[in-house]
Amino acid sequence: MHSGFDDPRLTAVGLLVETHGGLTARLNEVHFRHGLTGIDFDALIRIARSPDQQLRLGDLAAQTGLSTSGITRIVDRLERGELVRRTRSPGDRRGWAAVLTDTGLARLEQLLPDLLAAIERYLTGQLTPDQLDALLDALHRIRRAVRPDATAGATPAAE
Repeated sequence: MHSGFDDPRLTAVGLLVETHGGLTARLNEVHFRHGLTGIDFDALIRIARSPDQQLRLGDLAAQTGLSTSGITRIVDRLERGELVRRTRSPGDRRGWAAVLTDTGLARLEQLLPDLLAAIERYLTGQLTPDQLDALLDALHRIRRAVRPDATAGATPAAE
């Protein structure tokens, strides 16, 4: 075997990809039981964690890594389900924001216990508190390098 194939950088990326895929599959099972997709949840939780539970659609697209048309389709679906509503973006008459509705908030609150249990079982419960702190620090650092717009429009505490 070629010695370059044993490079720890390849191992790190491989483990990260495998872990992401496995964790996403487990969490999507929970989302599906609550009538959502993973991207639906991602959009809803980002809106819920934003000031006044609203987020400019452009910022939501940047945070999720989706295109403007992609986020429009997601918001259309969430709006049809009465989980969000569109409103004019504060301070920008041309832009739109997604606002979490009472129905959307109730759906997230209903989902949260099951989701947190799955996160505990498959992620955080596998780590000591020190390991979790180190993982969070490392993930923040990596995210800043690969997705600098991931917190667009968010308050500093949300990062």
